[in-house]
Amino acid sequence: MPDAEDVFAASASPPVLVADEPDPARPDDWLIHAYFDHVPAAEELAAVAELGHGAPRVEQLGEADWVTMSQSGLQPIRAGRFYVHTPMYRSVPPGTVPFDIDAGLAFGTGQHATTASCLAALDQLERNGCDFTNIADVGTGSGLLAFAALALWPAARCIATDIDPIAVDVARENAAINGVKLGHRTGELLLAQAEGMDSPLITARAPFDLLIANILAGPLIQLAPDFASALAPAGTIVLAGLLDNQASKVIHAYEALGLTCRAPGSGLWPVVVLGW
Repeated sequence: MPDAEDVFAASASPPVLVADEPDPARPDDWLIHAYFDHVPAAEELAAVAELGHGAPRVEQLGEADWVTMSQSGLQPIRAGRFYVHTPMYRSVPPGTVPFDIDAGLAFGTGQHATTASCLAALDQLERNGCDFTNIADVGTGSGLLAFAALALWPAARCIATDIDPIAVDVARENAAINGVKLGHRTGELLLAQAEGMDSPLITARAPFDLLIANILAGPLIQLAPDFASALAPAGTIVLAGLLDNQASKVIHAYEALGLTCRAPGSGLWPVVVLGW
């Protein structure tokens, strides 16, 4: 999601934008809240309308800090050893790996079941003894999964990409907040804008021994040949963003290319793990 300063560049006091997903079964239907500290002008309402579909609904909420209150309901997420929280929650349980991700900045904050399940899947791979040195996170969103991968395998190199340039900027900001080093060397994260695997940086980095993609079922199926060709021998692919009734089609697309499903996942939002 774009920063309010970009969308409302002409506004002296831009709103705070917060996105949530009212219906987890409809992952494309996001609800965007724009919190103004003043009565929005017509051009500001027009800018809000461009972020979604149809005219925005305007409500006067009173003097309370509604942005803080809206994010207060986003409780921290515990997934494996990871603890993902918004800036409101500073108390970190001992023995966890914390990440501070502002829920108002981008998707992929850990609140959605797919992101939390991906974190748990990565955690389990490390506990099972997997060791990766060259990692790609395609469709990174907030950058969270790439951050987690580097926390688990600090000697690895990692590249994280997104089709949305604003998401890449958000991931860069989140990296700074969470002390993730950016760069080309081991233990560092390289960020790039890319549509799928179409990037010279990805081409230069391949083949990858771990490829992560938390997007949607359709793109996961379309990208199967590209993912397979970019995967190193004995490499691992972690796929998410698909519903349980889509898992078999996604798995079939990769098995048709010779990969083996190591874990089909479970629940409404399964995380599929495949490899050679």
